[in-house]
Amino acid sequence: MPLLLVRNDITRMEVDAIVNAANESLLGGGGVDGAIHRAAGPELLEECRTLGGCETGQAKITKGYRLPARYVIHTVGPVWRGGGCHERELLASAYRSSLELAALYELETVAFPLISAGVYGYPKDQAIRVAVDTIAEFLLTRDMTVSLVFFDRLSYDVVGRMFSDVASYIDDRYVEAHEDSEARVQQRRMVAQPKYAASAPFSFHEEENAEYAASDESSLAEALSRLDESFSQMLLRKIDESGMTDAQCYKKANVDRKLFSKIRSDPQYRPSKPTAMAFAVALELPLDEARELLRKAGFAFSPSSKFDVIVEYFIARGRCNIFEINEALFAFDQSLLGG
Repeated sequence: MPLLLVRNDITRMEVDAIVNAANESLLGGGGVDGAIHRAAGPELLEECRTLGGCETGQAKITKGYRLPARYVIHTVGPVWRGGGCHERELLASAYRSSLELAALYELETVAFPLISAGVYGYPKDQAIRVAVDTIAEFLLTRDMTVSLVFFDRLSYDVVGRMFSDVASYIDDRYVEAHEDSEARVQQRRMVAQPKYAASAPFSFHEEENAEYAASDESSLAEALSRLDESFSQMLLRKIDESGMTDAQCYKKANVDRKLFSKIRSDPQYRPSKPTAMAFAVALELPLDEARELLRKAGFAFSPSSKFDVIVEYFIARGRCNIFEINEALFAFDQSLLGG
C-alpha cells in the first residue's frame, strides 16, 4: 500500500518497476512505449526481441537498463472499439497481470501510465476508473505501493471533469482564508483593551504564591486524570466495533502496514490529518463520528480548507471509497488521503 495518483514523467520514476503500455510485438512504438525505450536505451529492445511478443491483457518483464526503475513490466491494453468487444475486461486484465508479475518478483513499488488511453482510443474517464478499481482491488490483499502516473494535461483535466459535483459543493462551502498577521491581530487586541494608568506591578506575598501554586498543581493533576480516550484508542475501538480486521481497515484506509503498527503500539500516537481522515473513511463513520475521530488527533474540518471540504463532501454522502476520494483530491490539486 498505498495507491498514489501523481503527475510525473514515468521514465523518471525511482521505483522497482514501471509499466510500459506496449503493443503486441513489444518492439517499441509511440507515446509512453517510445519514451520508455528511448530512456532505457537499445538494450531494452534487444531483450524485448527475445520475449516473442505479448497478448492483449497479459504482461511480461524485462530489466530497466538506463531507467531509474530496476524493471520494466510490458503490458498490452485493448484498442477501443466502442465498448462491446470486452475492452473493460481486457484493460483490467492488463493491470492485474502487471501487478501479479510485480508480486511474483517481490517488487514493492510500481508505477503505471494510463493504459490504452492514448492512440488506442480508450475514453480517458473510463480508463481512469478501470485503473483505479483494478489496482485498489489488488491492493486489498497485497502490500505494495502503486502509482498511477499522469503526464499529459488532458488526462489530468479529465479527472477534474469527473468531479463537477464536488466542484459545485466546494463553491458553496469553501471560504478563502484571509488571516491577518500576528502583529495585526495583536494590534486589534490592544486597541480593544481598556487603558489604565501606569502602576506598580501587582504581586502576591510568598505565602499566597505557594498556596496558589499548590492549588494550580492540584487542578492540573486532576485535569490530567480525566483525559479522554486518545485517537489510537478510539480508532482501535471502532475497528473492533466494525468487525473488520486490522489489515482490512488499514488497507481500506490506503495506509501502510508499518504506519498502522506504530498507531497500534502507541496509545498517544498523533497521526497526520490525512491519515486520521483516511481511517474515518475506511471505517465509514458518519460525519459527526468522523469529526470526533479527527478531534482526537487534534484536528477539525475547516471551511477554509479545500482539502477538508472535499473529504467532508464524500463522508456526508456516505461515499467512503478512499480511492474515489483521492481521485477528487488529485483533480483539485490537494494532498491525498492515507499513507
